[in-house]
Amino acid sequence: MPNRLAHETSPYLLQHADNPVDWWPWSADAFEEARKSGKPVLLSVGYSSCHWCHVMAHESFEDQETADYLNAHFVSVKVDREERPDVDAVYMEAVQAATGQGGWPMTVFLTPDAEPFYFGTYFPPAPRQGSPSFRQVLEGVHSAWTDRRDEVAEVAEKIVRDLAGREIAFGDTQVPGEEDLAGALLGLTRDYDAGHGGFGGAPKFPPSMAIEFLLRHHARTGAEGALQMAADTCERMARGGIYDQLAGGFARYSVDREWVVPHFEKMLYDNALLCRVYAHLWRSTGSDLARRVALETADFMVRELRTNEGGFASALDADSDDGTGKHVEGAYYVWTPAQLREVLGDQDAELAADYFGVTQEGTFEEGASVLQLPQSEGVFDAERIASIRARLLAARGERPAPGRDDKVVAAWNGLAVAALAETGAYFDRPDLIEAALGAADLLVRLHLDEHARLARTSKDGRVGANAGVLEDYADVSEGFLALASVTGEGVWLEFAGFLLDHVLVQFTDEESGTLYDTAADAEKLIRRPQDPTDNATPSGWSAAAGALLSYAAQTGAEPHRAAAERALGVVKALGPRAPRFIGWGLATAEALLDGPREVAVVGPVDDPATKELHRAALLATAPGAVVAVGAPDSDELPLLAERLLVSGEPTAYVCRNFTCDAPTTDVDRLREALKR
Repeated sequence: MPNRLAHETSPYLLQHADNPVDWWPWSADAFEEARKSGKPVLLSVGYSSCHWCHVMAHESFEDQETADYLNAHFVSVKVDREERPDVDAVYMEAVQAATGQGGWPMTVFLTPDAEPFYFGTYFPPAPRQGSPSFRQVLEGVHSAWTDRRDEVAEVAEKIVRDLAGREIAFGDTQVPGEEDLAGALLGLTRDYDAGHGGFGGAPKFPPSMAIEFLLRHHARTGAEGALQMAADTCERMARGGIYDQLAGGFARYSVDREWVVPHFEKMLYDNALLCRVYAHLWRSTGSDLARRVALETADFMVRELRTNEGGFASALDADSDDGTGKHVEGAYYVWTPAQLREVLGDQDAELAADYFGVTQEGTFEEGASVLQLPQSEGVFDAERIASIRARLLAARGERPAPGRDDKVVAAWNGLAVAALAETGAYFDRPDLIEAALGAADLLVRLHLDEHARLARTSKDGRVGANAGVLEDYADVSEGFLALASVTGEGVWLEFAGFLLDHVLVQFTDEESGTLYDTAADAEKLIRRPQDPTDNATPSGWSAAAGALLSYAAQTGAEPHRAAAERALGVVKALGPRAPRFIGWGLATAEALLDGPREVAVVGPVDDPATKELHRAALLATAPGAVVAVGAPDSDELPLLAERLLVSGEPTAYVCRNFTCDAPTTDVDRLREALKR
């Protein structure tokens, strides 16, 4: 019998719909049931492409005996962290405060008032390496709840009090300046892994937002060290196993510091952020590798993540069938020398092994290797390598594919819209701009209600019940603003304005300018989540600051600029101390220090000279520059107002901090003006 999860939209919850556990989705009804029955709540949080979530599900939640014990003594609540990042955030904060670490699956025991009193992550089915078994944990919690209820209640109340006392100090009321950004660069330099690129040791995550900061810092100051760190890190990742050498696209992270063995899940947000970073690296350096990776990553997103409705799916799973019916991490992606010979024959297999680093011992598990590119360029026959790559890709296509999480998350689709719009514009790929428009259209049609409120998710054309959080409003605005710059269509600027007005009213503290992750009228949790640090994606706080700043530059809207500047106070506080965890905030601060530049290009839209000026504006590396393009009498975008043709020719205007350069019809002069 399916449980209560059978009618949910989340693929993660649907994976548990046939468990013998009597799961509830997160809801008031679940906690009412706990109150009525006098049982504690087991809260289990994960996501569909999480390897250890699958492991714990198979070991414990599919086990009838474990399920019977849970059903008898607990109200069990299952949450998809990607659908409810607010629920995940407040309880993850409690887990980390109590245990010093966190992760998924997250396992938390709550009172019927949703107050946490015992925490963990993955629990094995039998005691292992000092960790109790899941059954031992359940029995211990049940015993404490039954025999020492008052003590449990005291613990829960203390935890909630402690969490309430962890309000974020807003930091400085001033915006970050030259010194703060130089301090952040110094901090990144200290953490830089000169041997392998990236920052810190293993596991190593792709630092897309820190790279964006480094590129902008170089553009503004000319700091060669910043550009070198960005370029070398991008090259190391692109040559490593974290990048899919056959089909493009990045895995979530590398388990080692050399980028060799990835955790194989592929997330939309990583690929959107990295696609944009490689496109911006090409814009700064002209690197052929950056161009190739940007385009391959864009093509991967469109080919493998686009849904029938035009949005982008959340993720591809790390695990897949290894051909024996057993789900194994990385099975779809890795190769042995014998498998190469089977597909390519002896001679080409030997070349492929040499080129892709496939060894007899293997670089992964059970003698298999993750494909990498040689770290130093040898001399290889390009046509022969292309043929090998095509045959391996075709053979891999016959393997059982990893599962896809078809949930469309508003924020991550906003990031994809921005990446695809810019990549399409830079490399003359109108199909990529069309893909960006398709996703943006879905967000407007399905996720946006008549009050311009955003829903967090949809699946199969059906909108989810969960309200958008700050990152949704900010990242979707970012996508719409990029589309406005690329297409010249004012409607996207208008939609961004609707969303950012909600940020000002619903997510911002009036007195301090502090931003919250949930709206003022959202469901009340034990604490209102608030986190300015960038992790896998830009924090809602950083993303909102960036979108507000760009919108203000496009429209002259003073409240939006003031809100962006107030939000950036936290970057002044955190940037020099923890630059790896506020990369997008630092990148936005670079834009603020540069103006950002406002570029208006006026001319007939089909005139080649208009297109050339528009392209030069889009390819400018000036941090956070905004671009408007349209006919001289157009009212599509505010930056075009009262901009006239010079001598009847298409003309570009560059303004910064309420001062404008002389208008120019010369594309080289425009490029020069945007470099200064």
